[in-house]
Amino acid sequence: EEELPDGLDESCSQEEDEDSDSDASSVTGVSSSGSVALVSRNCIECLAQPAEAQEKVLKPALVCSLFPNVPPTIYFSTRDERVEKLPWEQRKLLRWKMCTVTPNIVKQTIGRSHFRVSKKSNDWLGCWGHHMKSPSFRAIREHQKLNHFPGSFQIGRKDRLWRNLLKMQARCGKKEFNFFPQSFILPQDIKLLRKAWEEGASCQKWIVKPPASARGIGIQVIHKWSQLPKRRPLLVQRYLHKPYLIGGKKFDLRIYVYVTCYDPLRIYLFKDGLVRFASCKYSSSMKSLSNKFVHLTNYSVNKKNTEYKSNSDETACQGHKWALKALWSYLTQKGVNSEAIWEKIKDIVIKTIIASEPYVNSLVKMYVRRPYCCHELFGFDIMLDENLKPWILEVNISPSLHSNSPLDVSIKGQMIRDLLNLAGFVLPSTDSVTSGPQTRSGSTCSLGSALKEKRKPASEHFIAEKMKKAYYLTQKIPDQDFYSSVLDILTPDDVRILVETEDEYSRRGQFERVFPTHISMRYLRFFEQPRYFNILVTQWELKYYLNKHKGLELLKNWCVKGYHTGAGTDLGQMWSLPKSFFLQKSSVQSNGFSKLELGRQG
Repeated sequence: EEELPDGLDESCSQEEDEDSDSDASSVTGVSSSGSVALVSRNCIECLAQPAEAQEKVLKPALVCSLFPNVPPTIYFSTRDERVEKLPWEQRKLLRWKMCTVTPNIVKQTIGRSHFRVSKKSNDWLGCWGHHMKSPSFRAIREHQKLNHFPGSFQIGRKDRLWRNLLKMQARCGKKEFNFFPQSFILPQDIKLLRKAWEEGASCQKWIVKPPASARGIGIQVIHKWSQLPKRRPLLVQRYLHKPYLIGGKKFDLRIYVYVTCYDPLRIYLFKDGLVRFASCKYSSSMKSLSNKFVHLTNYSVNKKNTEYKSNSDETACQGHKWALKALWSYLTQKGVNSEAIWEKIKDIVIKTIIASEPYVNSLVKMYVRRPYCCHELFGFDIMLDENLKPWILEVNISPSLHSNSPLDVSIKGQMIRDLLNLAGFVLPSTDSVTSGPQTRSGSTCSLGSALKEKRKPASEHFIAEKMKKAYYLTQKIPDQDFYSSVLDILTPDDVRILVETEDEYSRRGQFERVFPTHISMRYLRFFEQPRYFNILVTQWELKYYLNKHKGLELLKNWCVKGYHTGAGTDLGQMWSLPKSFFLQKSSVQSNGFSKLELGRQG
């Protein structure tokens, strides 16, 4: 990521007086000393200029939920919109934690929503920063969001990604997970690599990558055993020697994948992205292997070539960087079914995220107070071979958001704006910000009430919820008829998850949700451990995807039936099963619940 401009820390740390009703030191405003905050000036000067202030459309600061009794979320605007100011008592809670890797495009987006930079360590709502060791996630409070999940390096490191996909191949079949080139992790796999090398053709090529580097650093293409570095950790991967070429050049796709939650799993793909070309024509000659401008597509490598041509037009198929949508248009004109390629990309993205799921969920339960606290943007690098089959090359857990051209600004700016709206930042109560750290709670939408709820004796409804979950997770050979019954009676926990899922979907912008969808049942067999909420949301989508209105009306009725206890309260407290529903009978066998009947009294 880019470094902060000189003086940015100082200019951003200007804070207004706590008793003031001005907004003098917001991230995009003017500091109390009269100096202009660099975030809104120096960082924007190189970008396409926004519309004049008087032409900007005024937008409300908060986005209302689709459902009654559910708190609104903070609105993040485009550059041709302006956001109204909240009253001071609410506006003073809009604090963001800055760090050296916070991209300028993020700073500009949060600045338009009147966030200010937090000097303190515990009063912020959001942070876009470094990944942390898993135990460090304990420090994130219930009202705060960090842009990483613990354990996401299980696909973010090249060696872990290969190990996990190899594990999935062994468990689910190579046919389903054959989208990552065969790899070997050195020094552990040196004997296996030697065997594969000797069994291969005489003119084979291999690409050597450090397991945790980025931007093309340390990558080389080799064809002789003697060229292989022997004394450091490496990933050695079969080289995709027959890539699909445009204008004689190799290219790869940067696909932006956003995960808002791992239980239930919710995955989104941004509909646009970047296409990055090598800056010299491709050659299969062994003599060309040392030329990185021929074999590598990384922008950070190719921008050093004097032949590199930039592209400022997101609709144009020119230069060495295109918009993803421009590529689809180009391929469609060539008679290629680009929709089919996109569907294949969605499939391999879902499977790759599922490969990380057991690790991430385990660490979230161990170290994160509530799922609200984490979300993550992944950068998937994908290459098309000569048959237009997509192959995943690597997954980045901190994809570059550097925006040094109008093309980057247009795509990444819209993507980050939509991502932050999708994230669903909620204004906390003043008490939750000023009070000390709390102990870990479950997945709720409250900021403190979950703890009070946990101290109460287990209620009849709570027991019924546990029994229902156990019932749907212990069937050895479940079928669709069995799974569809999960929607027959919804518990308060079910309603909470479905409300979160539908509300989030309504804020998706240009993101496309790829899991859950009405076809997601096919992916449930790939999960190492079945998850009740994945069953619930996939069945919901299957039932209501053709009639969203009916599903939303059903959920709204449940919300109205519930007990509204004010903004910022636990959704689990806001809904309760109608008293006419009760647990009638549960017959338990050695393999768990064989039958659970929930019915109407009388």
